[in-house]
Amino acid sequence: MLMAVCVMLVLGIFSFVNLPVDLLPEMKFPLMVVTANYDGAAPEEVETMVTRPLEQVLATVPAVERITSTSGQGTSTVVLEFTWGTDMDFRSLDVREKVDLAKSYLPGDVRAPMVIQADPALMPVVQLAVQGEGAPEELKRLAEEVVKPRLERMEGVASVSVVGGVEREIQVVVDPSRLSAHGLTLEQLGQVLRAENLNVSAGRVADGASEFQVRSVGEYRSLGDLENLVLAATQAGTLYLRDVAEVVDSHREQRQLMRLDGRPAIGVSVYKQSDANTVMVSAGVKKAMRELSLPAGHSVGVLLDQADFINQSVASVLRIGLAGAVLAALVLFFFLRDLRSTLVVVLAIPVSVISTFVLMYFNSLTLNILTLGGLALGIGMMVDNAIVILENIFRFRGQGLPAQEAAVSGSAEVAEAIVAATLTTVVVFLPVVYVRGIASQIFSSMAWTVSFALLASLAVALTVVPVLSARLLTTGRPKEESAASAAFGRLFDRLAGGYGRLLRWALSRRALVLGLMLAAFLGSLALVPLVGTEFIPGMDDNWLSVSVRLPDGSSLAETSLAAARVEEILYGMAEISYVYTVIGGGGGLGGFGGGGAVNRASLEARLVDMGRRRLSNSEVADLVRKATRGLAGMEVGVRVAQGLSIGSGGQPVDILVKGESLAVLRQLAAEIKALVEKVEGTREVATSFDRGWPELHVVVDRERAAHFGLQSYTVASTLRTALSGQVVTRYRSGGREYDVRLLVPEELRGSVESLKRLEVASPYGLRVPLGEVADFRPEEGPSRITREDQVRSARVTAQLAGRALGPVVADIQKELSAFSLPPGYTVEFAGERRQMADSFGSLTQALVLAVLLVYMIMAAQFESLLHPFVIMFALPQTFIGVVLSLAVTGRTLNVPAFVGLIMLAGIVVNNAIVLVDYTNKLRARGLGCREALLAAGPVRLRPILMTTLTTVLGMFPMALGIGSGSEVQAPLATVVVGGLSMSTVLTLLVVPVIYSSLDDLRATFKSRRPKPLKKEAVS
Repeated sequence: MLMAVCVMLVLGIFSFVNLPVDLLPEMKFPLMVVTANYDGAAPEEVETMVTRPLEQVLATVPAVERITSTSGQGTSTVVLEFTWGTDMDFRSLDVREKVDLAKSYLPGDVRAPMVIQADPALMPVVQLAVQGEGAPEELKRLAEEVVKPRLERMEGVASVSVVGGVEREIQVVVDPSRLSAHGLTLEQLGQVLRAENLNVSAGRVADGASEFQVRSVGEYRSLGDLENLVLAATQAGTLYLRDVAEVVDSHREQRQLMRLDGRPAIGVSVYKQSDANTVMVSAGVKKAMRELSLPAGHSVGVLLDQADFINQSVASVLRIGLAGAVLAALVLFFFLRDLRSTLVVVLAIPVSVISTFVLMYFNSLTLNILTLGGLALGIGMMVDNAIVILENIFRFRGQGLPAQEAAVSGSAEVAEAIVAATLTTVVVFLPVVYVRGIASQIFSSMAWTVSFALLASLAVALTVVPVLSARLLTTGRPKEESAASAAFGRLFDRLAGGYGRLLRWALSRRALVLGLMLAAFLGSLALVPLVGTEFIPGMDDNWLSVSVRLPDGSSLAETSLAAARVEEILYGMAEISYVYTVIGGGGGLGGFGGGGAVNRASLEARLVDMGRRRLSNSEVADLVRKATRGLAGMEVGVRVAQGLSIGSGGQPVDILVKGESLAVLRQLAAEIKALVEKVEGTREVATSFDRGWPELHVVVDRERAAHFGLQSYTVASTLRTALSGQVVTRYRSGGREYDVRLLVPEELRGSVESLKRLEVASPYGLRVPLGEVADFRPEEGPSRITREDQVRSARVTAQLAGRALGPVVADIQKELSAFSLPPGYTVEFAGERRQMADSFGSLTQALVLAVLLVYMIMAAQFESLLHPFVIMFALPQTFIGVVLSLAVTGRTLNVPAFVGLIMLAGIVVNNAIVLVDYTNKLRARGLGCREALLAAGPVRLRPILMTTLTTVLGMFPMALGIGSGSEVQAPLATVVVGGLSMSTVLTLLVVPVIYSSLDDLRATFKSRRPKPLKKEAVS
């Protein structure tokens, strides 16, 4: 036996060392995103020409549950949500086939659509900022040619991306009047630039004994080659590119700025391989950056490191688990009042935990806050089996039996009971594993971990504990007891005596006891409205996100100044460590942004670690809201960045309005926004129609244009080249390629009047101003158009403060109940509300299935349908404790709390199983029902209190919610602690009352059943 334990310990240690460490378990979301860029197109044009064709073909992909799309300025994004359990690798092939089919329906200027499979593992594990005093292009070169290659060579790194900075671009700035004077158009010039920049392989040629590979070399080797490009050669002379345009070695127009602590920066994101250890990759990145030799005045700083929060969370969970183990050991010592007996059970804890690591390794689980939280939750339950067996052996030893005989007899007497108790606890996790949705993705690994831990503890209790007991336990109690131990012994004796008298009283007044229990249950129902509901509680991961929006039309420079004002406020707060700012686009740490509107900025504020600040990230967010409320000329939004926000489905309040007319949707969204603002607890209420985007519509008069031989396409092409420029070819230099952009001087595109004077060359040789063939009309178009299931939609979103999601949604629904909608328009809740409803529905089914499985396991174990029915009466009492614990702590009923409720279905019956099992044994020895209950209650009081207190105290540190990452486990632990405590107190009285009542009822029916007549002997 000793060698078997040693083998398991060695395997467990090696498994623990080799288990991957991550923040969350591996999650696979059934989401796929298709994006396409249509540069320069307005949202309505993108919707018509790109989004709708994509939606139509993608809707035919099997297993698609929902299609959501967004059409913005030059960008189309289609999100496909599949049913849970879909093989996404297989479906991605279907999606790519459909996208290839749709390409023929898209405009020629649309870039090839990209298909991206949503995967949390694609989030960068480390994000760096490269800073320096040199030129911007030098900073970009340093990031791309020094930092990136060094990181890409590291073990475990999948890819490295560099975002931000300036990019070199060769600009051909054309004088339209001179170009037109030589009879050329912008389109013709672009064709010449493309055609002359080619290297073509022509084949092979033999020259004597040698053979040569022939290549026609025509690429531009220098900017001089480009300037001296011959456009035309006539008798009047040669026309060079320099005669009609200026070649400028410049930079691409910068529409996004990044800075860290107020200084310009370049973002570098490091992505790990799917099977790599996040903590090890992070440590390698930091080591590589310390060893990197950078020019003077340059530095690389760490913006975000997932390993920091992982290490803090893991350390916090380990401390919680250790505290729980210590409290459980103290409970054992006070009840047993014997150091050797306590040592037997305490030794069972590490053996069970280390054995669990073996099962986790071979089932491809990772060490994360949920699996480690499962172990911490299970520590109190792990010792339950060992306690019941040890207490029984201890009792037999106290009766004078030899050590080995006491170990055998004591173990055998309760073996069936602890097997049944363990199976009922483990079996409740089976439905959690099969639950679909985000709840299953997050908590299935915890379910497996707790199940493995309990099965390991059962094996240890049935094998290791009896062996250690036979060797370590002495006969009876210690000869000398301390005063505290003796006092506790007397206290427990009085408690046992009082419980015996109370049990006798309860059995004599069964109707009163049942009535009191029913009244308590109904009273707890009255507290339900005080308990709010939400999806998943956010984790305080030391980040805060602040968004800034200026009026449409504001320049990048104006937005930069506005962001600087917000930065100044943030740096004035003691809780802020540093601020990373992205100006021009959504930005953020999710990937450093991808560009966007220049009138927006995103500021990611890193807070000091939780142990060094008094306020939570939500409280700091409130301070930022108050401090920025008075800033004129800008809108400021504040959001806490939370570790589990990836599964939150968007804003807490997200109301979807569906219909076809954008004007009607705008009106409905505004009215619903006004209703939502009235509801207590909502803030930063916004709609997707808060502001339109100013547009200048150039409407071509086809009749006048035809008079000059012009077409709408010619006008549109000229406008696009004039305003945005047109990349016509690429220029190679120093082993790199740069865009060659054709455009007109800035003074010709600086105002509407200059655009009207912009000339278009007609086929008749005429130069026609755009104002002659087109009308210029200022309009206001939507900044983006969203569609849900191929129907236009608008959104009303809101953040929450001071109230949970459930009560807020209930109040909003009450307001909407009197809201009238036009025909063809609907309103529904999306975001977290939808996720919460789906998860709660799935978990409710899991709870029902868990209760049925628990009953069936007990029925098989007891070979009776009645006794398991008696034991199941422990469940209604649990609800009282659950509601009380949530109401007192102010926590909500969320997905973790619901998982705790399912766990309770298997835990709370354990005490009743131990009590009913021993009662049945006493009745089998000849005692009557009442006598057996009165005898079994006091005898089983100690193991029941011991197992309850070890479980409760083992989870109590986690229920306090102290430490990084504890926000997810705290509701679960709170539910278990409250439900188990209340259930234990009531079970000790209610279960015996139910047992005796049903036994009397069965005896009554049995006595009234007609007895079969005996056949008389016939002579």
